[in-house]
Amino acid sequence: MISQEKRDEFLDTLDRNGIEHYLHFSNVADVLDKHDKDVEFWRSRRNSRSFPFQDYLRYAEIEAYLERIAAQYPEIVTLVNAGLSYEGRNVKYLKISTTNFTDTSKPIYFMNAMIHAREWVTTPVAMYSIYRLVEEVRTNERDLLESTDWIIMPLVNPDGYEYSHTDDRLWRRTRSYNPAVSETCYGVDGNRNFNVSFNTIGVSSDPCSNTYPGVSPFSEVEMGYVRDVLHEYVDRMQVYLDIHSQGNYVLFAYGDDTLPPNAVELHHVGSVLGASIDVHKLPEALYYIVGNSALLMYGTSGTAQDYGQLIGVPFAYTIELPGHGYGHVVPPQYIEQIVEETWQGIVASARVSAIYYQSRN
Repeated sequence: MISQEKRDEFLDTLDRNGIEHYLHFSNVADVLDKHDKDVEFWRSRRNSRSFPFQDYLRYAEIEAYLERIAAQYPEIVTLVNAGLSYEGRNVKYLKISTTNFTDTSKPIYFMNAMIHAREWVTTPVAMYSIYRLVEEVRTNERDLLESTDWIIMPLVNPDGYEYSHTDDRLWRRTRSYNPAVSETCYGVDGNRNFNVSFNTIGVSSDPCSNTYPGVSPFSEVEMGYVRDVLHEYVDRMQVYLDIHSQGNYVLFAYGDDTLPPNAVELHHVGSVLGASIDVHKLPEALYYIVGNSALLMYGTSGTAQDYGQLIGVPFAYTIELPGHGYGHVVPPQYIEQIVEETWQGIVASARVSAIYYQSRN
């Protein structure tokens, strides 16, 4: 991403400071152009209306799928419109339950995707989870419906997601506008906007930065919708899975490198999640690494994972899906592999976390 004019100066600065570096893409624009063509070609060959998890769908297509599932399976699916995004798009999620959430003996598994707009491969995982829980329920997985209630929010940040399709493929933030802060830079990092150690670690005061947390916790209405689901069901919520890409990690609290009291149990369930994915991974793919987010990656504050843990969800995780060497620009050919292997991890983590729930209740 360095201009030719600045290239030598940039590399010399790295060398003088002993910073190791390597060339990943020689021309980012060419990589993004090829990605656009790959997606277009892939879509022309797929019937994404029948199998929406096989493609990078646009906002309207995702919303239509959620509406169709709720209409066709009203006995187990409830569609909830949490509210409007900053730019006026619906932020919807599904509640999936054989007892319409009335059986308080059942734990709740809540997953959301696409807090970060450029992480396109995250929403297909959420969509595939809906498919396997509702449309393609297999005999050996029926216990997932009988023993657990599910909440799935596939598209937390629809404004940023649409912008990443139309204007900037690598856009990460929301699309809110606060001219009192900046007249030129839009949005904040949604995964620094939660009210936990807000604006302390792993953030930038620059409103143009990808890690700018916003002027206050939950300044972003979309993050408020995630907060509201967490609070509404915290008494029964056993797992909260915030889906991101990329990096082959299962991460847990806290971003300041302190550990919750149940860190051993967190590591156990997280290891089950990661190991179950690894059984089904591609041979050349990396193995998942499980641990505290600050120790494995870097310090953070205001994250969804930490907030879920703080308010009382026993098992709150960030999962970083594989990039297969492409960073956030994962070719669509990898979608089916990623959604299937990740589903296996979700299944295993739901089962083992349910055992913890029953032992406490």
